[in-house]
Amino acid sequence: MKYRSTRGGAPAAGFEDVLLAGLAPDGGLYVPESWPRISAEEAAGFRGRPYGEIAAAVMGRFTGGAFTEARLSEIAREVYGAFEHDDVAPLVRVGEEDWILELFHGPTLAFKDFAMQLLGWLFDDALSRRGERLTIIAATSGDTGAAAIEALKRCRQIDIVVLHPEGRVTDVQRRMMTTVDAPNVCNIAIEGSFDDCQAIVKALFADRPFAEKVRLSGVNSINWARLAAQTVYYFTSVAAIAAQGEKVSFVVPTGNFGDVYAGYAAKKMGLNIDRLGVAVNANDILHRAMSTGAYAPAAVAPTFSPSMDIQVASNFERLLFDVMNRDAAAVRGKMTAFARDGEMGLSETERARIAEDFVSCSVNEAETLAEIKRHNEETGALIDPHTAVARHAARHLRQAGALDGKIVTLSTAHPAKFPDAVSRATGVKPDLPPAHENLFDLPEAMARASADKEAVKRIILDRAAGAKR
Repeated sequence: MKYRSTRGGAPAAGFEDVLLAGLAPDGGLYVPESWPRISAEEAAGFRGRPYGEIAAAVMGRFTGGAFTEARLSEIAREVYGAFEHDDVAPLVRVGEEDWILELFHGPTLAFKDFAMQLLGWLFDDALSRRGERLTIIAATSGDTGAAAIEALKRCRQIDIVVLHPEGRVTDVQRRMMTTVDAPNVCNIAIEGSFDDCQAIVKALFADRPFAEKVRLSGVNSINWARLAAQTVYYFTSVAAIAAQGEKVSFVVPTGNFGDVYAGYAAKKMGLNIDRLGVAVNANDILHRAMSTGAYAPAAVAPTFSPSMDIQVASNFERLLFDVMNRDAAAVRGKMTAFARDGEMGLSETERARIAEDFVSCSVNEAETLAEIKRHNEETGALIDPHTAVARHAARHLRQAGALDGKIVTLSTAHPAKFPDAVSRATGVKPDLPPAHENLFDLPEAMARASADKEAVKRIILDRAAGAKR
């Protein structure tokens, strides 16, 4: 199993090298040279099997022998056996042909745990074999950072640096990062938006002397292993609710296009997915691009669903690679022009190819709160604002005829991570699960920096020098 960069300037790499590198050295994103396949019969046979078994079977298609089948199975049992729900990713029926897929039963109460916990073990195994150490850097709009820290805090050969936009994540999200007391963890609050954090990460990777000095790698959804792990719950969902050959659509709240792209990857592997609904909030660059062909970032607007407050969706480049017939030179040219001009256009052919698999919907703040209230009144349950964006989009897209048949909405975070929005909509403040009930009693630790690559670089180098002393 080999991987290539979307920009064509890096040699083909195996899974372990892709895992440890994160971003390709030419600035592109790694994708499989060809899509691994899972037959309809094997996919249907996943029904009723433990989540960890299915995860090992699916991930094994991507690892290419870097990890033995036995080791993958052992890791998956360890990781998903620690989730709070027996089904790991349970489906809750909310209509005749509608389900919510709950992805918040991991240690940091968000879907990022599904991939990040697995990555922690894979990193440890690979680095131990090689006798190497890495500095992992991640930009977060709220949930990635906490999931990465929780997964990597025990890793002896990893230092982890997380950048979050100061004042633009919830108190629960911030504290899940800044209250972790581990010597290999560094939190940095950036004066700016998530896009500023993400731009700094990309700039640090592009600074080759620095990146090589600290052995920089990433666990954002730029890392292919993250997306590979997220394909699994698409397989478990279809197996649970569909007859063999029956199609299922998914609606995904997204900002960076990673989670919904994982669904696309599952479809390319042979899973019987009909359409993928891209649900966005006011930061609607993906909806505008799919609707008009104009991929043009606007100023980031703070919303009730901050994990989606993103105007540059990194993983969109992976989709463009397929849409542009896997022509790396053409992708490189388009991304170079985007970096220069701050915008890019999609041709009618490119938009039509995207529309074969995707539909989109933008949901405003009033609609988000109204959906939280509606869902609570109709079901008695609470949902977080990201899930509300996706549920509103799912209902709208069905009513508009853009989606039909069985639809699964991804619920990406526990409502207690966003108590202000939930209580504003319903009058009910969601409680944190018992494992986190003392979160607000713990001391916080973080550095602060301007939205400047050099400022962040100094913090990382100073910490490294202090550790050596």
